[in-house]
Amino acid sequence: MKVYIASDHAGYGLKSTLKLFLEGQDHQVVDSGPYEYNENDDYPDYVAAVASEVSQNPETVLGIIIGGSGQGEAIMANRFPYVRAVVFNGQPSPLDGRAVPDEITFTREHNNANILSLGAWFLNDQEAKTAVSRWLSTPFSSEERHIRRLRKIESLSPRGRQDPSY
Repeated sequence: MKVYIASDHAGYGLKSTLKLFLEGQDHQVVDSGPYEYNENDDYPDYVAAVASEVSQNPETVLGIIIGGSGQGEAIMANRFPYVRAVVFNGQPSPLDGRAVPDEITFTREHNNANILSLGAWFLNDQEAKTAVSRWLSTPFSSEERHIRRLRKIESLSPRGRQDPSY
């Protein structure tokens, strides 16, 4: 699998860890920066490079973007056509005992997410590796109801996106 990866300064250490981890799993990893730690960098500069690649090839490449919370990174990525970026900062464990679905797999199975945005402030290295492995290995379900919903998202977009194949 070809995976584009980027971060900002807050996610730089986790990006370096995940890049080596992904290469060790025989993924083709394209590092879109930063290439050195700079506490004054801005995540849009690096996230836009990943989102652009995924936007051009939304069904054949995936992206991983990393920041402090992952929120701003996902907002930036979702500005690009055909990008479906989701934030993951850990599986919820409700204190009231409710069972909740596995969030990371739902992002792929139901929403065909093609960019995973991680918050380095919330995940340790092992949690991030586990999440990335599950996310990359989970296929889109291709169920009619999920395809219908994704088509609606595209057709209702104010940017006039075209209907991609799913």
